[in-house]
Amino acid sequence: MWMYLGLLAALFLGLHSLCKKYAVQGNEVFPVLLGTVSSGFFFIAVFYVISLLYPSYAVANGYDFQEISLQTHGFIFIKSCIMAGSWILAYQALKHLPITIVTPIRSAGPFFTFIGAILIYKESPNGYQWIGFFLIILSVLLYSRIGKKEGIHFKRNKWIFAIVGATFLGASSGLYDKFLIQSLALNPQTLQFWFCLYTILILLVILSVTWFPYPKKRAAFTFRWSIIAVGVLLQAADYFYFKALQDPEALIMLLSAIKRSQILIAVVVGGLLFKEKNKRKKLVPLIGIMIGVFLILYSQ
Repeated sequence: MWMYLGLLAALFLGLHSLCKKYAVQGNEVFPVLLGTVSSGFFFIAVFYVISLLYPSYAVANGYDFQEISLQTHGFIFIKSCIMAGSWILAYQALKHLPITIVTPIRSAGPFFTFIGAILIYKESPNGYQWIGFFLIILSVLLYSRIGKKEGIHFKRNKWIFAIVGATFLGASSGLYDKFLIQSLALNPQTLQFWFCLYTILILLVILSVTWFPYPKKRAAFTFRWSIIAVGVLLQAADYFYFKALQDPEALIMLLSAIKRSQILIAVVVGGLLFKEKNKRKKLVPLIGIMIGVFLILYSQ
């Protein structure tokens, strides 16, 4: 069941990527990021308020919020720091690179997760799952060759380094999620609520230095409804992802790979919406990724 929850997370992540690309195009990155996280927080906060007013109803419908210790708050704050760094780098890269390049590089996240899952959690997939996992990684590498045809040289473009850094931090957060969900027994909505709140506070500190004091930058920001959509879609994706992690049998390295099937939406639909190049050639590694996901899903 955790694998199919991972696919649901991938669906919402794909839609999230499309909305995020539109939200940052020609826009100020930091306020867009703050807006997306804030909209996601207010979405979760609605359920938090309901749980306070009608606790029995919240428990019956599966969105009760846990009371957590100060130490657990500290662990969640660490996750907020990691993801704030990842998002800042990713949003800057997304503003300057095609979505059909950014999303595939982000899809290399399972490689970093793979290393951590083996070393930290001693995960051991079966033969078909190994094949599927490495097929996804090899397919992602093909995108770098296609990216050069769009004038994007991976060794000299600083935004490529930004998206690689964002990917590494995102993978680290994924490994950390397993600790938060399984070792600390946090339920998804509790983790999402406090994680978003702390991330907002971190971003406010950053914006107080980099954006708020500068009238020209404030004037350059354009509000778009896609900003709200990004936040809500991300919370939906995170909810299914965290629900999948609650399964003791869930393998974080495979779940991370399954989530990357979001690339189907980002490359096919995104390529059409944003009129990007080499869409047909990008379908070749895309098929490889989908075969890899299939092998993981049906190898039990």
